[in-house]
Amino acid sequence: MDDRELYAQVLGLVSPWDVQSVELKHSVGKIEVSVVFDDDGTWSCPECSSAATHHDTRRRSWRHLDTCQFKTILSADVPRVRCPEHGVLQLRVPWAEPGSRFTALFEGVAIAWLKEASISAVGRMMDLTWDQVDGIMERAVRRGLARRRLTKLTHIGVDEVAAKRRHRYLTIVSDHVEDKVVHVSIGRKKGALSSFFAKLTPAQRNAVQVVTMDMWQAFISATEEWIPDADRKIAFDKFHVAQHLGDAVDKVRRAENKELLAEGDRALVGTRYLWLRNSTKMKESAEQALDTLREKALKVARAWVFKEIAMGLWWKRSREQIEDAWKRWCRSAAASRLEPIIKVQALVRGHLGGIVNAVVHQASNARAEGINSGIQRVKFMARGFRNTERFRRAIYFHLGKLDLSIAL
Repeated sequence: MDDRELYAQVLGLVSPWDVQSVELKHSVGKIEVSVVFDDDGTWSCPECSSAATHHDTRRRSWRHLDTCQFKTILSADVPRVRCPEHGVLQLRVPWAEPGSRFTALFEGVAIAWLKEASISAVGRMMDLTWDQVDGIMERAVRRGLARRRLTKLTHIGVDEVAAKRRHRYLTIVSDHVEDKVVHVSIGRKKGALSSFFAKLTPAQRNAVQVVTMDMWQAFISATEEWIPDADRKIAFDKFHVAQHLGDAVDKVRRAENKELLAEGDRALVGTRYLWLRNSTKMKESAEQALDTLREKALKVARAWVFKEIAMGLWWKRSREQIEDAWKRWCRSAAASRLEPIIKVQALVRGHLGGIVNAVVHQASNARAEGINSGIQRVKFMARGFRNTERFRRAIYFHLGKLDLSIAL
């Protein structure tokens, strides 16, 4: 087998394409493989396959996988044809996607490395510019999104991530069943989420059973507009309710600590995390310290009790029982004379339906938070993104579970 036959088989070439020559340029560390098209006088449009006429040829080159230590370049005079309907188009070559300057095999290796390393690292390893590697990622994501079929989404989560400083955000929609990102849009206004729901068919929107989110009005409004019976499907994650309650307890502690320090009492100094820990996971020493402080009838101890009672209301019962329990908690919290706790109860009362839904469905945004952690890893690996669109693309690439392969 000579070198021309070897490369023809390696590239998988069949008639009318064949290897014309293989030239080793040792001084520049390069192998040039020249491919020829056998013109039999029959032409067809690459877009519609209808009869076409030959227009001209253009010399094109593609980077292929290295041969040993030598960079390998594939070159060919590619015919262009004139179609009555689509005009002048270049014939598609069997070794690369239209518009790419790399063979499919080369891009496949680059994609595999991109799953493990940053764009900059892959560029250094494969002797590519940053823009060239980014172009490979862009084409891969475009292929994956074109192939994707969102047949049935039942449990989805909506979250936001900071894209860059100065309040630039991305809205992330994730599929909780398959644990993947299904939508990324710039911004966190109503339109950012509506743009996702608008792409779904009526049947797909009807299939949605639960939408977990935080208490962001823009997300609530978009879901209410597009999802049937949204008042029974929107679920506010326990983590976000706990966060609001934790902040309220800490505000009470800080204000009371300031009062006590003015009197020379340092009882609350250094106790911040004691009040914020999950009481079911406390060490014995922490429990004893907390019990000692609670005996002093402190305001923060009362606020802590309200937090603990609320966190104990998430076990599943009938909708009526859950709603009644939360309403009783709100009445008690409203009479607590603790302003931060009163504000949280107003928030809970205004979003009670979504909290009840979360308990009924035992819904959590934990998967969305897990995906958020994955997004932060992508961001860290790239050392941040100055271009929001590139950040959006990287999220799809790493967390969208897309089919990124090249099918020629």
